[in-house]
Amino acid sequence: MTDTDLGPLGSGHDPAKDPMKGIRGVMAGTLVLEAITIWLALTVVLRVDNGEYWTTFNWVYITALGTAHFFMAFLQRLRWALPVNLVLQVFVLAGVFVHPSVGIIGVIFVIVWWYLLHLRSSLIARMKRGLLVTQHL
Repeated sequence: MTDTDLGPLGSGHDPAKDPMKGIRGVMAGTLVLEAITIWLALTVVLRVDNGEYWTTFNWVYITALGTAHFFMAFLQRLRWALPVNLVLQVFVLAGVFVHPSVGIIGVIFVIVWWYLLHLRSSLIARMKRGLLVTQHL
């Protein structure tokens, strides 16, 4: 990294408060909201088209997927949590085969996760350049 890549005050030191902890908190909250949304899809699968899609596989798939999201919300501090979160998004998208509404949920949350990853990468880049206020206090 050259001097032109750094902020006007230099690289600074490690931030006083860990900004990645805040991003992990947002990810955990997103996972909880996603789990609730996935579980609510159970009522859609049951009611739409007179319950035509209400099969044992479908309701177990949706229930397990929501439970996995909820469980992962509490594991965001672990190093492997982010890749698992992204794999879960693939399973939500694959839910289109269970019911189209689950696929729509998947598309919406893939966009949300894309934005979260964008925020995370932007924060990491700002930390490397020394642009966070807490790096200079």
